[in-house]
Amino acid sequence: MGSTVTFNRPDGQPVQGYLAEPSRAAGAPGVVVIQEWWGLNDQIRGVADRLALAGFRALVPDLYRGKSTVEAEEAHHLMSGLNFADAASQDIAGAVRHLKAGGAKVGVTGFCMGGALTLLAACFVPEADAAAIWYGCPPLEYIDAAKIKAPLLGHWATQDEFFKIDTVDALEAKLAAADVRFEFHRYLAHHGFANETAVGPGRIPATQYDPVWAQQAWDRTFAFFGQRLR
Repeated sequence: MGSTVTFNRPDGQPVQGYLAEPSRAAGAPGVVVIQEWWGLNDQIRGVADRLALAGFRALVPDLYRGKSTVEAEEAHHLMSGLNFADAASQDIAGAVRHLKAGGAKVGVTGFCMGGALTLLAACFVPEADAAAIWYGCPPLEYIDAAKIKAPLLGHWATQDEFFKIDTVDALEAKLAAADVRFEFHRYLAHHGFANETAVGPGRIPATQYDPVWAQQAWDRTFAFFGQRLR
């Protein structure tokens, strides 16, 4: 369904990504999909394919420049080497502009590390029309809520050991003080509850796929993007 494409960042540097398109791509709204710390792997391509089946053009920028891993230690190393501000203000901004060239509205969504980057993109990329965050948040001091103009949707796990739910309470207060439009949902779940590969002995500790909560979160996401982007 998808293919590799090259687009330019605002600074002119080229970036590759995975683009999945619906059967009727002309004029379709777009969604930029931000990877977990594993990289641009088959699971995140599957997320883009899922969005394409629902009628969205979905682009996953390759933030690690061709690298991906299944090992948590290497994933942490790759994530630690990523310049988050550059990724949000350049890679993600370039992906949003690439999809916007088709004339339709464009949203951003991301998971774990990608969720944190989605929040930063809401600050750095004013062209984005909506943003859906999945269980990921940067340090709150890096969020300039006054710059967020797009509406936000958030999916958070109450049992998350990586992004504590108390942080979400503080984030809500910061967004409300800046009059940001947001709709946050909490799920009795663990980190990674929407990642269908977070099952069995191969998953890393403290992550667990939950198909019931994942489906509800996806239903809300499609409704949100349907309302904001179409």
